Amino acid sequence: MSKLAGKKIILGVTGSIAAYKAADIASHLTKQGAIVTPVLTQEACRFITPAAMSAVARQPALHDLWAQNGPSHIELTEQADLLLIAPATAHILACFAQGLAPDLLTCCYLAMQKTVMLAPAMNTRMYGHPATQANLEILKKRGHIIIEPSTGMLACGTEGKGRLADLENIFAAVEKCLA
Repeated sequence: MSKLAGKKIILGVTGSIAAYKAADIASHLTKQGAIVTPVLTQEACRFITPAAMSAVARQPALHDLWAQNGPSHIELTEQADLLLIAPATAHILACFAQGLAPDLLTCCYLAMQKTVMLAPAMNTRMYGHPATQANLEILKKRGHIIIEPSTGMLACGTEGKGRLADLENIFAAVEKCLA
């Protein structure tokens, strides 16, 4: 029996080129027995479709705050054991740090009363920018778990820190958190 069996995870997916890796994350967590509800930003939908995320998570992928055919952000977070954002863009980190709620995912963040885990993914210069680092510090002070990005070749062709953490590191962090 997996340590994740029956655990309810909201998987937030944002508009990073690394969004395609969210399908692997959802698939792995689902195979481990977790109930994964993907919540995509509109920007994430430019990189991976809700249909693809629904297929691998075996749950409807949500992406519209105003849709009437799914649970509200309050219902989602009341039932969830964890809010995992992978990938987390500079934009979503800024929204979270400042308490902005323009979409379903940011509303879920503000309503979440349990653990929040963030896996940043962005260009090295964006990751190292003082604003991004300040936002990460704010989020750490709130008790959120930050899964540090990897160093390596980025989609833009530069090399540095900012790649989405290796999936094994994300899985280990989730399992440690929910065990």
